[in-house]
Amino acid sequence: MTGPRAIPSGEGPPRDGGKEAFERGLAALRRRERGSAELAEWLTRRDFTPAEVGSAIARLTEVGELDDGRFAMRFAEDKRDLRGWGPERIREALASRGIPRELIDLALVADAYTDQLARAEGLLARRGERLDSDAARARALGFLTRRGYDYELAYEAVRRNGREAA
Repeated sequence: MTGPRAIPSGEGPPRDGGKEAFERGLAALRRRERGSAELAEWLTRRDFTPAEVGSAIARLTEVGELDDGRFAMRFAEDKRDLRGWGPERIREALASRGIPRELIDLALVADAYTDQLARAEGLLARRGERLDSDAARARALGFLTRRGYDYELAYEAVRRNGREAA
């Protein structure tokens, strides 16, 4: 008759990687919202297998904790409202996070031209630079295009801002 088997150090009950990946993914989402591709990459860097990552992503999506459409909408709203980003910069940032193009398009469709123009004009006004020279207007135009506004809209905002300054 043998006694209870001693478990050598370093061994323990088998790891339930799918459950652990789910719990780690859930904790990560509670700290900061992410898209599914971004979360999958995050879990992979923590040495979960592709099967464990896939299972966790599917389960998190199923329970409503992970939603790429919701993430895209909130991300776009935040970047517009808090940072003054234009649609092209938002599009690039969402694409780099692995959000599908159709969800990016949906997140950006609500941003009307008039809203973009008002936001661009507000950015220029907050900068406080007088646009009374070609060089100042060129700097302002560059500033807005780097923020993700298309050239025509940025030009219109600069033109309106320069007119108000005159």
